[in-house]
Amino acid sequence: MTDQMAICPKCGCDGCYVTPINETKNNYFCWGCGFQTNDLMKEGEFNFEEYEETLPELYKDIKYTDNEKRVWYPISINIADKGTVFLSGKSVEEVQWSAIKAVLLTEEEKKQPKYKNLTYKSDAKSMKHFGDDFIEACDYIGVFDKL
Repeated sequence: MTDQMAICPKCGCDGCYVTPINETKNNYFCWGCGFQTNDLMKEGEFNFEEYEETLPELYKDIKYTDNEKRVWYPISINIADKGTVFLSGKSVEEVQWSAIKAVLLTEEEKKQPKYKNLTYKSDAKSMKHFGDDFIEACDYIGVFDKL
């Protein structure tokens, strides 16, 4: 049981990162399309109603079911000191990957109760849209920067 790269059943790219859950089940995360699933999230075998209670309507509308009956959802990435990548849009027809960078709080902001125990905040002015290019949205906030 080791991590591996595979062809994504949703978008067909070779950037699907497969991580074992156990001997028979895996997690799937595609760097090409930005969707994820696992072998437990299969139609008829998983409680999607409960899972979707907290998801945005757009995420429910754009979910994808592959040939193995796994249901794929777009991922959101939030890295405190880098930023957030998420799917945005008012409808399935105008959906796109978006990203917003994180910035250090000022000394004055650190004193505000809403920022208690935080060092960074989202910088609304930095929001950019990337169409269907998930990897560019990730790159924009520095997901691939070396430590």
